[in-house]
Amino acid sequence: MIEFEAVSKRYDDGTVAVDNLSLTAANGEITVLVGPSGCGKTTSLRMINRTIAVTSGRILVDGEDIRSVDAVKLRRGIGYVIQQAGLFPHRTVVDNVTTVPRLLGVDRRTANKRGMALLERVGLDPHLAKRYPVQLSGGQQQRVGVARALAADPPIMLMDEPFSAVDPVVRMSLQDEFLRLQQDLGKTIVFVTHDIDEAVKLGDKVAVLEVGGKLAQFDSPADLLSKPVNEFVEQFIGRDRGYRALGFLPASELPLKPVNAMPIGPDAKTFARSGSLRAALDAALTSSDGRAFALDDDGTAVGLISQSEISAFIVSKHAGIA
Repeated sequence: MIEFEAVSKRYDDGTVAVDNLSLTAANGEITVLVGPSGCGKTTSLRMINRTIAVTSGRILVDGEDIRSVDAVKLRRGIGYVIQQAGLFPHRTVVDNVTTVPRLLGVDRRTANKRGMALLERVGLDPHLAKRYPVQLSGGQQQRVGVARALAADPPIMLMDEPFSAVDPVVRMSLQDEFLRLQQDLGKTIVFVTHDIDEAVKLGDKVAVLEVGGKLAQFDSPADLLSKPVNEFVEQFIGRDRGYRALGFLPASELPLKPVNAMPIGPDAKTFARSGSLRAALDAALTSSDGRAFALDDDGTAVGLISQSEISAFIVSKHAGIA
């Protein structure tokens, strides 16, 4: 658990980067810091591993003030992933991943074995292990960066806009892979982004910061979208917050029509019956005939519904989210 207790960061020229920040990043959860440029997101993140010093207040990790812990020891228990992956260009992929274990005295054979396993875990082909960073795509480099941060098996991970330098399709893939990894690993993660869509997709809790490092709202993504506390949060989330909120509402109650023996063509749009209303609406909206098939967990079609029927259901059941 990471606790910010009235934490502020003021620079010698009088600039206030973070102002009286108090929040708790719970164990095993992803806490996202989001906000416009100049709101203190990265400063807050870097104060956790003491690469930036706190001016006032306290940061506690599992109840212990980070200033009472040796800085090197503190950082050994914290993985750190940045926007450009920060890989060593003269080292191979596997050597990049095993950097920290080797520094901690792990023998090369053991370190390489774990490094190869991590490459597979983050979705990279093991054949890439002997390549150099320049030979990888941006998305592949980011995966290597995540694998390197996991190599020492830290309980805490800090991630500073790690996916922002790649194209939208790759970014979505990395986000999905990251969520899959987190389901397996259950790390305590603090994640910085300027993208509200990324924040609500990844975060168990989301902290919206204003310029000057003031905390505007700290809430679950669903509550953030449905109950913004002030005009700043409402404007930052955007006018389509109601549409985003559909991602947190179940599609299981949609009134489906039977599909009978109707075949599903290769171009048919589908959504998971156990998924969200947003996924169902997306499927119907992008379908050539405005209809989408609902699939059960086995991939079997269990019903059919149109875009207009989904919209009517949302209006009747969830009109208050907009």
